[in-house]
Amino acid sequence: MSTPRSLDGLRFAFGTLTVLPVEVTRWDREAARGGMLSAPVVGLVVGGCAAGLGLLLLFLGAGPLLAAVASAAVPAVLTRGLHLDGLADTADGLGSGKPAEDALRIMKQSDIGPFGVLTLVFVLLAQVAALARLYDDSWARGAVAAVTAAVAARLALTLAARAGVPAARPEGLGAAVAGVVPVPGALAVTAAFTLGAAALGGVTGVYDGVRTAVAVVLALAAAELLLRHCTRRFGGVTGDVFGGLAETAATAALVLLTLGG
Repeated sequence: MSTPRSLDGLRFAFGTLTVLPVEVTRWDREAARGGMLSAPVVGLVVGGCAAGLGLLLLFLGAGPLLAAVASAAVPAVLTRGLHLDGLADTADGLGSGKPAEDALRIMKQSDIGPFGVLTLVFVLLAQVAALARLYDDSWARGAVAAVTAAVAARLALTLAARAGVPAARPEGLGAAVAGVVPVPGALAVTAAFTLGAAALGGVTGVYDGVRTAVAVVLALAAAELLLRHCTRRFGGVTGDVFGGLAETAATAALVLLTLGG
């Protein structure tokens, strides 16, 4: 008996974006569309796990810094470092200054170059510093930030998979999901989860709710700028670019949530 289409999309999302033991039963464009529309749901699960571990360590007396390290580590573990690897490869491709074909070849190599290493170091430092500040402000703010950043990261994937954004290569995950999401659907999902983030942030006050929604919008804007730059440089998106977009949105959301507090 066939599974409902919504479940096919969720399977695709969790099976490709996490290491959770979910079997992907369909790899066609329809399943990919459902998967990319469901990507923010993955963010809720990943962010919830990150926040949960951070709160547990705080409860046990570990302190804000260690809680922040744990919350930053959980998404990396649950994705097997997929997005961080993509960020590093994208940085190496962009930093090489070479034509698109050569840059794409550099991104496919298994090693990480100096641009990738530096980018990883600064991004992870920014994530940990922001989370530590927010956990130090209040446990609730830190937990909300961990969830919000994870959702923003996956919303960036939904938007990057919208119609009109080409794939840079004819193969790979980027080609499988490039252009599969109708623009109205991408915008509707973004609006829904942004409002949800505002409601979540509102548990600590109306101002925090508004600030959380603004952080999501601006984080997605940062990811959009990177998407457009990568599309110009590489001729489209790749799986690595998707990873770079996710980490860019997550980091931007966390940093923005530390401002104006």
